[in-house]
Amino acid sequence: MDLRNQSITVGELLGDPRSRAVFQRRFGKLLRHPLVGKAHSLTLAQLAEMAAVYLPQKTIQETIRELEQL
Repeated sequence: MDLRNQSITVGELLGDPRSRAVFQRRFGKLLRHPLVGKAHSLTLAQLAEMAAVYLPQKTIQETIRELEQL
């Protein structure tokens, strides 16, 4: 999948069944959080930066690599 140098939006990623499945498998219950709906306009780079507070960098990088391989 072309992540456009991580400028693809969260909304675009969640709108694609393949990338949504990656997020669902890796972060399941977090996708039901109310803030996810408000994050649709964030870029993947912005999301990764924010997620770094809560997730190990390795998890973030592995997720991005998996999205790139779609």
